[in-house]
Amino acid sequence: MWTPELSLALALAIPAIGGVAVALLGKYPNLREGATLVSAVLLALNVAYLVEIAPSHPVLELATLAPGLHLVFRLEPLGALFAAVASGLWIVNSLYSIGYMRGNNEKNQTRFYVCFCIAIGAAMGVALSGNLLTMFLFYEVLTLSTYPLVTHKGDANAKRGGKIYLSILLGTSIGLLLPAVIATHFLAGSTDFVAGGLLAVNEVTPAIAGVLLVLFAFGIGKAALMPVHPWLPNAMVAPTPVSALLHAVAVVKAGVFAMLKVGTYIFGPALIAATPTSDALAWIAGVSIVLSSVVAMTKDNLKARLAFSTVSQLSYVTLGVMLASPLAMLGGALQIVMHAWGKITLFMSAGAIYTATKKTEISQMAGLGRYMPWLFIAYTVGALSIIGLPPLGGTWPKLFLMQGAWESGHGLLIVALVASSILNVAYLLPLSARGFFSAPEEAKLKKTPPMLVILPPVITAAGVLVLFFLIGPLRDYLAPVFLSSSLAAEAAL
Repeated sequence: MWTPELSLALALAIPAIGGVAVALLGKYPNLREGATLVSAVLLALNVAYLVEIAPSHPVLELATLAPGLHLVFRLEPLGALFAAVASGLWIVNSLYSIGYMRGNNEKNQTRFYVCFCIAIGAAMGVALSGNLLTMFLFYEVLTLSTYPLVTHKGDANAKRGGKIYLSILLGTSIGLLLPAVIATHFLAGSTDFVAGGLLAVNEVTPAIAGVLLVLFAFGIGKAALMPVHPWLPNAMVAPTPVSALLHAVAVVKAGVFAMLKVGTYIFGPALIAATPTSDALAWIAGVSIVLSSVVAMTKDNLKARLAFSTVSQLSYVTLGVMLASPLAMLGGALQIVMHAWGKITLFMSAGAIYTATKKTEISQMAGLGRYMPWLFIAYTVGALSIIGLPPLGGTWPKLFLMQGAWESGHGLLIVALVASSILNVAYLLPLSARGFFSAPEEAKLKKTPPMLVILPPVITAAGVLVLFFLIGPLRDYLAPVFLSSSLAAEAAL
């Protein structure tokens, strides 16, 4: 009999089984890649069911590690939505990966697809975790499974980038995040995610909570809050499908999702607002938003520019958590969705350009839009959504964050959001202008890009347009999470 608990278990099992199938079929590329696509489609269908039933909160307890320490998976709307984003984009990214890996004759493709399956399974574990311990374990699996993807090329640059990637993410996890998890268990006697905030319900003082908030903010290194962000641009040595995974599908989204879930269910909005450190962290997020945008403007390498753009856009979510108002936290949650679709479009466009021309620098891309018009149109749609141009989906998170900043008494931080949009125009649209309106530097492309690297960004760009019409349902789906958590936290305090 099909049950919600079975569906929760399948969310973890499907990527794992897919990884085994990919490994066994490694000598047969068509079957191997078919197994990847089938796994992605099955996972997306299963997660769609979970999204539908999320308000009923089914719980699955898989194991007891020690008294008071349990591996628990709990379905709730915030986690279900993150799982939907990751599983849905896995389909598109898998199609793109096939075209990119074949088009560039990449080595070790079987290992690549196996690690991809493990990473998506880890992202599901983070999304559906029912307590901090479960989330921490899958968070670390995500780090370790993506390390071989970052170092895929095996050259000196890849090894250097991978070393920075692993050292920062493991360093923040072991040095900051793990102590925060242990301290939470010590103070509250549990690590369970609780409406209103576990620490608020257990009457942890704002001063102690403030220290823990700092540990979580920088310990969740995948959220890339400055100054623990350098792993992200250094990871751009990876193949472009990995960059898309890092920036849109799993890794950084797991980071900001973890930040949002900790803020909602471990602290609670009222306790965050009462801590002495939330204001400082909100300003650090604001500075990260602007400063990383300024750095992005200085980069001629397209992937490097997009990487610093991601640092900026991730800080929107951290800002929403630290503002601690239901509207701001809703804006942060919507930013996870909207940024995922917009940024994966931009990265896949960059990879398609590289596959066709072997060009990586924006200054080299004059006139390419005349040869690949659909690709450059897709890039432009994604860029306009990241900028926040109405009525595209990326507009709404910024509006909710601005409203949240105003209602929480942080009106000056609206300036950071406005400045970010202006800077987004300055560093994202020059590629569109150069591609369409500058004279081509070469008579023709080096080769016609495979359809499998052109079609996926066009699909995700169409998704960016569709998201505008889904903003109402998405808002209605998520808003009760933050409103009820806020009311519960206020009652607890």
